[in-house]
Amino acid sequence: QVQLVESGGGLVQAGGSLRLSCAASGRTGRTFSSYGMGWFRRAPEKEREFVAAIRWSGSTTYYADSVKGRFTISRDNAKNTVYLQMDSLKPEDTAVYHCARRADSGDYYFPSSYDIWGQGTQVTVSS
Repeated sequence: QVQLVESGGGLVQAGGSLRLSCAASGRTGRTFSSYGMGWFRRAPEKEREFVAAIRWSGSTTYYADSVKGRFTISRDNAKNTVYLQMDSLKPEDTAVYHCARRADSGDYYFPSSYDIWGQGTQVTVSS
């Protein structure tokens, strides 16, 4: 089965930047490039929240209103990796960020549309 491993989290001041990476490895029946991918986050007291998603082709992206204009999702299929560039970070962005592989159907904004999840990477933004 495919495994997803996130990296790049850390502690930054408000207004700073981070780039998260999600690397896919392991056995799978389809190539990485054939899957849509998404990023979700969960703060300690909050429900899991959609952040961004990208179709398999990379030509179409989706963003939560709260991160539009600040975050950019991209992918490098040759490296089996999806990225989340986060700029102008706010304390409200503090959360554990998870990447996920989209299933064959379902709305990109909903966690139920994804079938494989990484364990997450912590992002902390100080005031």
